[in-house]
Amino acid sequence: MVVRLIKPVLAPVLIAQAKRLRRVALELPEPSGQRHGIAACLGVASAEPRPRSLSLLIAGDSSAAGVGAETQDDALSSQLAFALAQRIQRDVHWHLIAQTGLTSVGLLDLLNSQTLPAVDVAVVIIGVNDITHNVAVGHALRARSRIVRMLRAGTGVQHILFPGLPAVERFPLLPQPLAWYGGAQARRNNDLQARWAAHTRRSSFVSHVPMDGFTHPKLMAEDGFHPSPILYAMVAAHFAEHLALKVGALGDPG
Repeated sequence: MVVRLIKPVLAPVLIAQAKRLRRVALELPEPSGQRHGIAACLGVASAEPRPRSLSLLIAGDSSAAGVGAETQDDALSSQLAFALAQRIQRDVHWHLIAQTGLTSVGLLDLLNSQTLPAVDVAVVIIGVNDITHNVAVGHALRARSRIVRMLRAGTGVQHILFPGLPAVERFPLLPQPLAWYGGAQARRNNDLQARWAAHTRRSSFVSHVPMDGFTHPKLMAEDGFHPSPILYAMVAAHFAEHLALKVGALGDPG
């Protein structure tokens, strides 16, 4: 309510700040390297039969793509696959489909253009660009619902994780009051996405995980907007812990 009342007053400042950032912000490239791989479980003795591997899809925007890291080895996907493999004691085959600048609708279009692999679990990282493009949360969530339906029909995925957005107001790149506005919109996204994920129609195969405490200015990349490799590792561990519980609930992997 406060944001809705104040936004018209701040609109000229917010627009001016956003335009300036688009001109001067450092644009980091997506990291080099393969966008698929196998993270081997290190805890299974060579003489033991290896349990069935798990297939993981990571999809989304620039953070999913790993912007802020130089190679995919230091980005989110491979670090998440490795962390998850150690937690569930199974090899993890991972696949990354991501692109800088995507909104929820943009990700839906990208996924629809791909030949999708069969996967067991997926992580969909999206939402920041919905805010920067002034996409209403309700519209974004409808696109995310379509992403869920498409992934379930096209990949056989059993569980999809939609992480919340971090504390955008702490991004070093953003000046005030743009940082305040972005943070407020991120919190609104998180509140509504958590309720959307918990709905009885989808709560058995969709989850939301908060990202509280994962925005630290000293752990951001040099652009002041994306995670550094250290922060990607912390986020990967956070996601892996959540997914390990979901994978365990899926039943015997044998």
